Amino acid sequence: MLDPSLLGRLAFTLVHPVEAPLSPGHHRIALAEGRPAVLFVPAGIDAAAPVPLMVMFHGAGGFPEKVLPHLEAHAQRHKFLVLAPHSLYPTWDIVIGGNGPDLERLHRALSAVTRRYRIDPRRLAFAGFSDGASYALSLGLTNGDIASHVMAFSGGFMSVFMQTGDPKVFVAHGLADEQLPIATSGRAHAARLRAAGYDVQYVEFDGPHVLHAPVVERAIDFFLQ
Repeated sequence: MLDPSLLGRLAFTLVHPVEAPLSPGHHRIALAEGRPAVLFVPAGIDAAAPVPLMVMFHGAGGFPEKVLPHLEAHAQRHKFLVLAPHSLYPTWDIVIGGNGPDLERLHRALSAVTRRYRIDPRRLAFAGFSDGASYALSLGLTNGDIASHVMAFSGGFMSVFMQTGDPKVFVAHGLADEQLPIATSGRAHAARLRAAGYDVQYVEFDGPHVLHAPVVERAIDFFLQ
């Protein structure tokens, strides 16, 4: 039988916490190999209640500390967790040659978070920027029974071999994107997703290939509404 992970399927289910919650701030999640993921825990979170979780994938050549500053103030204000994985190689495995070590590392990072927090299954987002957005789209649509929301900021492609679940999708792209032209990226993604029956919120902004602060704020509202 074909290994479902080759198609991007996560071997992950939400479980009840068995360990104590963490103090506010940044916490490194050590994985079996390579660079650790980082979990941001806002102050004042109610660990006894279901808590939203956003998984944020960095762009090519990036790292968790590069994307977390775009989300921390929102996480603090709205009391949600942010998990920022770190790709094993300079970018995500699916960009290089197919699902592999990053999928397994994500499974372990998610499991580490759910050992400490009761995650709200209605508010578990896969989000990302650039290559991370491509990864979020690909994994989110493949694992829509896990991800309730998928948020793609300036993504380049989708690699989906099987659709599962019905996540809500947010796609944003800059009109002046110099790396990934909007016509063949953002607009094409939105059209393809709508044709496949997804609930899509599509946003274009006047800017280049960046994480645009007002758009991030709109995405957070989309995630928490």
